[in-house]
Amino acid sequence: MASRLLGVAREMVLAERFGAGSGVEMDAFNVAFRIPNLLRDLFAEGAMTAAFVPAFTRTLAVDGREAAWRLGNLVINSLLVATGVLVTLGIIFAEPITRVMAAGFSGTPGKLELTTGLTRLMLPFLITIAASLAMMGMLNSVRQFFIPALSPAMFNVATIASAVLVAPLMPRFGLSPITGIAIGTLAGGLGQMLLQWPALHKEGFRYRPVLDFKDPALRDVLRLMGPGTLGLAAVQINVFVNTFLATTQPQGAVSWLSYAFRLMYLPIGLFGISIATAALPDIATHAAAGDISRVRMTMSRAFRMMLMLNVPATIGLMVLATPVVALLLERGRFTPSDTAATAAALICYAPGLLAYSAVKIASPTFYALRDSRTPVLVSVGSVAVNLIVNLALVRTFGFKGLAAGTSLAAMVNAGFLLWLLRRRLSGIEGTRIARAFVKILAASLLMGAVAHLTMTWVTDWLPGSSTAASGTRVAAAVAVGLLGLVTAARVLRIEEFEQAFGLLFRRGRLAGPAA
Repeated sequence: MASRLLGVAREMVLAERFGAGSGVEMDAFNVAFRIPNLLRDLFAEGAMTAAFVPAFTRTLAVDGREAAWRLGNLVINSLLVATGVLVTLGIIFAEPITRVMAAGFSGTPGKLELTTGLTRLMLPFLITIAASLAMMGMLNSVRQFFIPALSPAMFNVATIASAVLVAPLMPRFGLSPITGIAIGTLAGGLGQMLLQWPALHKEGFRYRPVLDFKDPALRDVLRLMGPGTLGLAAVQINVFVNTFLATTQPQGAVSWLSYAFRLMYLPIGLFGISIATAALPDIATHAAAGDISRVRMTMSRAFRMMLMLNVPATIGLMVLATPVVALLLERGRFTPSDTAATAAALICYAPGLLAYSAVKIASPTFYALRDSRTPVLVSVGSVAVNLIVNLALVRTFGFKGLAAGTSLAAMVNAGFLLWLLRRRLSGIEGTRIARAFVKILAASLLMGAVAHLTMTWVTDWLPGSSTAASGTRVAAAVAVGLLGLVTAARVLRIEEFEQAFGLLFRRGRLAGPAA
């Protein structure tokens, strides 16, 4: 939560200082950052985590900590070599890559050149993130979740600090202020590594510059990572396609989509990824023991908990899109027209929120079962759906069609993964999941209706565009909406709500004496 809320704060600072449709800087930065971010998602984050955590967990359980630490060193060094090569090639070929990715920028003087320069500057971010994610996987495997979950906050802190301290200095060196944000990106990647190092060292890990591609455990990781590079990255590939098509839209479209996607990703990061991260070591342990019934039970429980948290978030984002965007972003160079455009994109992205979170749970389950082929085939299919749908929708609905197409592609991806996982596990407690979904949806719709009516009433009572007025309206709508959700969940006896509430209550009680 700390990391994601700092991410929102980062977007607020960037919106205030650089806007969206009123200048070229944010469009250039978003496209430039998309390239190393795409490589990270394709090569490091998704595939590496899904392949490495089960392998590390198996090695830890069977061969002990020393063997597991050796595998960790092998994986880190392999990633450093591979990402080093990718970064070198990316720096050399940055200009043709950006010309292909952002062909629409060529019509604005200096925009394509700025994008190319930012791309070269930020590409080394991939190296730091690859090592950081390997460290995160090791810590998660030994049941250390807090520090790895907090580490992305360093990226947000570094970006905010750079916006305030570094960006204003850039014109003195003949550089665009947005260059300071690129520098902050590199600092943030390094910070993610440094924050995790003490915790990993305390667990017993010692870095060794070893590299042995003949090691069976490393080869097992690489075997899964190869096809998995595509298998877990369907959403990111679809966003890449959106970025390319968005550069053909009016100036600001890339930034509107980027702001909207990051706001939509807040509940995914808070709930979807957090639940998947906590469940994966248990799923991997049960899979290694051949206990399919426990795999099925753990996966089902994680999925139902995700629904309890993300269905209300989806409805809330759709109902309160405009006031939330206005409250968080509309200041400085971020204008009311930017708010309207970003909110429209957010409404189109929101229906895919459940699908994105479902993929975060379902896809790593296949990897824990040592099946990397299935997620790859499903991913390729969803990418094809995204391309076809977006090419059709962008002509009619412009950038909003790109957001809607991405959501639809994510739904296809999640739907096929769950259907195939049901066959692989001889069921996923589908009836129980469906019953929970219907109850949660009913409670969430009531919450949305109550929040909308509250927003309308408070707006009539407290008009105005000041931050205080906007904050009061949003806070009132959210509070009353949550009250409606809690009441409906109690009346409908939603088991998952009781579990979530009980877990928080137990943790609160346990934290008391320790404090």
